[in-house]
Amino acid sequence: MANVISDETIEYVGILAKLELSDAEKEKAKEDMGKMLDYIDKLNELDTSNVEPMSHVFPVNNVFREDVVTNGDDREKILKNAPEERDGAFVVPKTFD
Repeated sequence: MANVISDETIEYVGILAKLELSDAEKEKAKEDMGKMLDYIDKLNELDTSNVEPMSHVFPVNNVFREDVVTNGDDREKILKNAPEERDGAFVVPKTFD
């Protein structure tokens, strides 16, 4: 294992993640993080010069639909459900002073 993680790094990551780790968990985390960094080093050895950058494995196209009003302007019908209405709007209790 070429990448050795220090105790300070594990403590810092634990603080960032808001985790309280036991000594055994810290040792396991150091080992796991070292393995992850070793794997990243191995991936960095690959020649990707002829590989196009991509953000997704499958092609993603814009799937937005046209914004069309379908229910019309039924203000009076909607306001019939309001417990209280004033000037064409719902009246609600105050949430702050």
